[in-house]
Amino acid sequence: MIPWLDTNTPFPDVSTALTREAPGLLAAGADLSPQRLVTAYQHGIFPWFSEGQPILWWSTDPRMVLMTDQFRVSDSLRKTLRKVERERTNPDGGRWQVRFDSAFEEVMRACAAPRRDGPGTWISEDIIAGYTGLHRLGYAHCAEVWLDGELVGGAYGVSIGRMFYGESMFARVTDGSKIALAYLVRFLQHHGVQMIDCQQETNHLASLGAAPIPRERFLIHLRNNIGLPQIKDWEPIAPLAQRS
Repeated sequence: MIPWLDTNTPFPDVSTALTREAPGLLAAGADLSPQRLVTAYQHGIFPWFSEGQPILWWSTDPRMVLMTDQFRVSDSLRKTLRKVERERTNPDGGRWQVRFDSAFEEVMRACAAPRRDGPGTWISEDIIAGYTGLHRLGYAHCAEVWLDGELVGGAYGVSIGRMFYGESMFARVTDGSKIALAYLVRFLQHHGVQMIDCQQETNHLASLGAAPIPRERFLIHLRNNIGLPQIKDWEPIAPLAQRS
């Protein structure tokens, strides 16, 4: 059994998360207020639930993470990034543009949309409301890829101290999400962020360089970085491919 949280109930210790049925499930209930979400991330906990379910809180073990110096850029993506960066920095403008935080809710809704190969994601209206609240407070951020004035790719997540928690990505053109991630990774690395929390293991994340680590190792890194100053001035810089 997992505990039910009321609005003021603190989270249980992550060591009490389930290990067999629903591995990593820690608790249910509470709310998605900015204060609750920040507290969750500060303790290595994240919400994940489907429509019709109560709010479910997780702390997975192992934890999937992407070290910012391990991000993999394929030759084809490297070529695309060079083209995007040339156009992004062209004083006369170009077809491709990359922005941070100009369309946060739009990025979230694009991430929530049904995928060509399956149903919609877990991103409900309650999740959108909770994370747009975090965005207004400066804790949630997004990277956006624009082509001919249309939003064609993006990624969003939560930033606390020198920790970044990746939440979701989307693409409407080939490599749209990877372009967004490349710019995000380079920006975070530039600001001293060594680890992006990816939460759960997938083949797609592994192909980009992410790997599982023990939860305790993740929590040690979290405790060492969560109290550092918040990153300010979220503006894109040249992605990793430009510096290699």
